[in-house]
Order: sequence, then structure tokens, then C-alpha cells
Amino acid sequence: MLKLLDFSLRLSVIPLSVATIWLTVTNKQDNSIYGYLKYSDLTGLKYMVFISGICASYAFFAAVSTWIRCIVTKAWLFFVSDQIVAYLMVTSGTAVLEILYLAYNGDREVSWSEACTSYGKFCYRMKLAVILHALALSCSIILAVISAYRAFSIFEPPLVPSKVVEEDRA
Repeated sequence: MLKLLDFSLRLSVIPLSVATIWLTVTNKQDNSIYGYLKYSDLTGLKYMVFISGICASYAFFAAVSTWIRCIVTKAWLFFVSDQIVAYLMVTSGTAVLEILYLAYNGDREVSWSEACTSYGKFCYRMKLAVILHALALSCSIILAVISAYRAFSIFEPPLVPSKVVEEDRA
């Protein structure tokens, strides 16, 4: 059951990440007053595309690897890899959320006005990409928990010396 859930989540991450990449890379809008805006103008969006590519590639490799017996026994490999991918996805998601926040609200202290009234389509597509990225992140977090369970369940819990147990009871 756990193996099927693991495999299904890994497969789910692939289309979510690919859709995030597609929505972001094809996101552009021209404004007659302010000019042309595309995803590559914003470093945070390029970072999210890069991390989503890593995530989709890793999810594919890991999904295939879950059925190869010699690799499946390497629980620590999946544990460390799943943790790294989840943390990278958190960092890229927060970078884009900050961009999205500034695009909708601006920053009055540094005289930045909000941009989404001028670039509404761009902001809407960016918001959809962030939602898809968050769904892929949710799957990755669950996978990180599953791989942690697998990695640490092979060990016996530590034994408490009998003296400590007797002193605690007193």
C-alpha cells in the first residue's frame, strides 16, 4: 500500500511540475504604456522553472527506481533526495510568492506601485503556476515523510537502561 502511494505521488509530481514550467515559460504580456513583460525578466520565476525541472526529473527517476529492487533497498538515498527536493521547492515557491505579492500590492516604502492592474493576464497565469507548484510541493512533502518513515523504521528504538527507568519511577 505504501509503495503504491509513493509511486502515485511521484507520478503526480511530474505533470504538476511540467504544467508549472509550461505556464511560467509561456507567460508574457505586452502593455502599450509599460512595455513587454515575460517570465525571464523575473529571476524568481526563472528559479522556479529550474527547480520544477529538477523536481520533475527526480520524480520520474524515483518513480522508475521504486520498482528496481537493488535501488529500493537504499532508503537513505530516497530520504536525503526527497528532503532536498522538498526544501528546494519551498525556496522557489516562496521566491515567486514574494514576486506575486509585490505585483498585486506593490511596496509603498520604496515607491513601487502594484503591477497587476497593468499586467492582469501575466499575474493570473503566475498565480496558477504558483498553485500548481504548491500542489507539487505538497506531494513532495508527503513523499519526504514517507521516505523518512522508511529510512528510520529499519532501526530498533533505543533501549533505556533499567537504572534510569527505576529512577524515573521513584
